[in-house]
Amino acid sequence: MPYPEKVIMPIVSGVLLYSCGGNASTQSECVADTTAIAETVIELPEYVPDTVFPSAAQVTWCIDTLMPEVDGRIDSLTDDYTGASGIMTFRGNLMRNADYNGHISYTPGDITVDWVYTTDEDYTLTSHGRWGGGTGWTGQPLYIDWDMDGLARLRQANLVDSEFSGKEIIVGSLSRKIYFIDFISGRASRDAVPVGNPIKGTVSFDPSFNGNLYFGHGVPAESPFGANLLDLYTDSITFTFGRDPKAWRGWGAYDSSPVRVGQFLIWPGENGSLYKWIVCPGSLKLYSVMRYRVNEFAPGMESSIAVWRNLGYVADNHGNIICVNLNTFEPRWHYSLHDDIDATPVLSEESGVPYLYVGCEVDRQGEGEARFVKLNALTGEEIWLNTLEACRVQVDEKHFDGGYYATALLGSGDCAHLVMLNCVLNTNEKRNGVFVAFNRKDGSEAYKVKLDSYAWSSPVSMQSDDGHTYIITADCIGNIYVIRGIDGEIMVKRKIGMNFESSPIVIGNNLIIGSRGNSIYKLTVK
Repeated sequence: MPYPEKVIMPIVSGVLLYSCGGNASTQSECVADTTAIAETVIELPEYVPDTVFPSAAQVTWCIDTLMPEVDGRIDSLTDDYTGASGIMTFRGNLMRNADYNGHISYTPGDITVDWVYTTDEDYTLTSHGRWGGGTGWTGQPLYIDWDMDGLARLRQANLVDSEFSGKEIIVGSLSRKIYFIDFISGRASRDAVPVGNPIKGTVSFDPSFNGNLYFGHGVPAESPFGANLLDLYTDSITFTFGRDPKAWRGWGAYDSSPVRVGQFLIWPGENGSLYKWIVCPGSLKLYSVMRYRVNEFAPGMESSIAVWRNLGYVADNHGNIICVNLNTFEPRWHYSLHDDIDATPVLSEESGVPYLYVGCEVDRQGEGEARFVKLNALTGEEIWLNTLEACRVQVDEKHFDGGYYATALLGSGDCAHLVMLNCVLNTNEKRNGVFVAFNRKDGSEAYKVKLDSYAWSSPVSMQSDDGHTYIITADCIGNIYVIRGIDGEIMVKRKIGMNFESSPIVIGNNLIIGSRGNSIYKLTVK
């Protein structure tokens, strides 16, 4: 049996019946003032108009609407993740720029291990090898601080016991299970749920607390393989969307962490399709799908969508960055970064204008440049582009791409003028990397910190009482670093895990991060 009896529920078929829409239209492109991080505030309407810029003509697209009788406009532009009692999606919010409110009242001098949770290890042979346990890329945990009503529902269903603190860590694992951990004690808060296939990406919890936990399979070990919903009030998988027969690309994984925007869930697929679902407790109804090609190729989307008002921003494995009007699902503009983008775009509102930051890998280039760009998120105009020399290398029978797997962190406090992230170089010595900071105004390099190994994990930050910002990041040989944000000085370095591909979360002065192998850690920065 694919799932034990306790998690079997009716599964929704992935078969779709619909017809295609038309091509993009174009209008004149406007130019915004981008000379500074914070100057005159530009007033914009709540909903961004349906302007389409000439660059969108590079995209061949098709919109399939399954429920034309329903209004497709987003009914609320409020970011329900901001201010919610927890961290419920990859990088915390719709703009993917949350700083997690990490806080310390002292200068950091050590990292201690509070607890280690051990996952199962599963060595089922898949079409892409054996995956073991622990967490992979992006593998960020979630943190849910349950309110009294939610906690009562969990206890009435006998899903948690009386000793559960109400603060829960949720993480998808390579071991083909989702794990639930008491944040305080480190013990299992409820039974792990088998999900059939390894999870590489970050699961996402609906901020309405309707119980919907969205997760995507990363590698096929068994059928069904696709996008799924786990009802946390019953610990039952109540919805699965498998192979889409209309997809323009055959790979059906979902590493992207979806987000709730108004009444809809927006979920990119690695099958070259962007899905818009109507959210129901315990289920989803497909409203529409946008499929696209650029230069005759239908790329897959492993990165997560970022959202500003009614605009969504996706990036794919051919280097395309596309702004989509979430009301109509039509492309607004296109920009090419020329190589595989797995990192998630990060948005920042500066002088009332949204800007987008994202980097690409060195994959199809072989040897070349890791590009990191700042774009005007309204128009797609390039503000600046920074490049670092990087390579793709072959180690035994495996290849390792260079460049940016990490999602950027916007500086705050005393380094609010910076944007920071890890970069894989693979230069001179194989599989090496750096932590790099760029000036947000002009893209110039502020500093670079050599790491002991390459790093895919995305950095997070903590603020101290004296106004300093400290960056916490991890590398792929198990080191955790605490770096002073203003100048890049390494304050603490400690070898803890086996391989930190996954991104951490911060809660106060604590860090939760998963490792390859079988370990999930709660750490304290002291």
